Amino acid sequence: MSRTRIRSARVLDPSTGRDELLSLDMEGGRIVALGPDPEGVPDEVIEAGELWLAPGLVDLHTHLREPGQEYKEDIASGARAAARGGFTTICCMANTDPVNDNTAVTAFIRQRAREVAAVRVQVIAAATRGLRGEIMSEMASLAEAGAVAFSDDGSVIMDASVMRRVLEYARGVGRPVIAHCEDVNLRGSGLVHEGPHATCSGLPGSPGEAETVMVARDLELARLTGAHLHIAHVSAARSVELIREAKAGGVRVTAEVTPHHLSLTDEATGGYDTNTKMAPPLRTARDREALRDGLADGTIDCLATDHAPHAAFEKDVEYSRAPFGVVGLETALPVLLELVREERLSPLEAISSLSTRPARVLGLRAGTLEVGAPADLVLIDPDRVWKVEPATLVSRSKNSAFLGHELRGAAIRTYVAGELVYNADGDATR
Repeated sequence: MSRTRIRSARVLDPSTGRDELLSLDMEGGRIVALGPDPEGVPDEVIEAGELWLAPGLVDLHTHLREPGQEYKEDIASGARAAARGGFTTICCMANTDPVNDNTAVTAFIRQRAREVAAVRVQVIAAATRGLRGEIMSEMASLAEAGAVAFSDDGSVIMDASVMRRVLEYARGVGRPVIAHCEDVNLRGSGLVHEGPHATCSGLPGSPGEAETVMVARDLELARLTGAHLHIAHVSAARSVELIREAKAGGVRVTAEVTPHHLSLTDEATGGYDTNTKMAPPLRTARDREALRDGLADGTIDCLATDHAPHAAFEKDVEYSRAPFGVVGLETALPVLLELVREERLSPLEAISSLSTRPARVLGLRAGTLEVGAPADLVLIDPDRVWKVEPATLVSRSKNSAFLGHELRGAAIRTYVAGELVYNADGDATR
């Protein structure tokens, strides 16, 4: 076994609160030493210079599209995009074709990931059969098959009695429920946030209350059942308030926010760019400010990409006909680093929201640089400037809300179990 040393990096390890200049050794797929001058003779030395060394990033909300829609993305291409973005663990949602609501699909995804994925792929199974919100999936068998959580993301469980039973059974098998909170009746035909920008563009709007009324309902059901509720892609200021109040009241709730909701507002939809069409929609500057505050104070636990690839022919249509969703694995890190430059987050807090905290939400063994842990890590250049263009994206689909933007910050090297899976200055080894 060869021993690799990353020398003199700024080590950011939120799991221990460490932020200092150190060297790290990895061997046999694990971290074997961490300190100013580790003992032993390495076979390879990487001079980090001014780079940050952090635990590999963890995404709780990725759509990989395989099986069934591989023309948008597949497990291999999605994993490559993850590695380029600095992610070493991604959790894939259940809205595949067929839906991942049975152990056969779960087993297929896990096996396929072992064969072709450059990063670790965890499986989130459907909460209800066919994502129809009517009959619960077989949670116990799905959990035994490897599902780390349950979610109908992309669809909504509108029936409160079904949602209650889902939460109760998920608690029984020790898994969280990830909720897409959106009242489809209140949303109606809404495509963008209901407000002045929707009026000016002539696009039908969806009010923030379409989210918040479902957040309130699901928080009450989580209080009733004692289950772990995780609220996906929070977008509204009132949702942040409700989650903060629920946490203070002892409700077992966690939450995530996407990079695009932290960065953009509904003003971006005025140009009819379908890469600004997502669910929930981009909301107001006030909502964005509340999301940033919620992430900074811990009300929102982590960042999640909601990486939702769609082919060019699907997005290159009228706004009303385009599917909801944008890709995000490759741009999440630099978008979040903007909040570091604005001094809204410290570097350690930013890395925590992308690694340690999402790992803790699902109880994953990730998000740490402690000796003995898997050597899943990323070297980051916080100052590297690059332009988001279709040719620069590894994802099979190019529907990024940041196309044409210059971003600052990038993963330079990504390692999974000590294996180099992405190198910005050369070819990935896998």
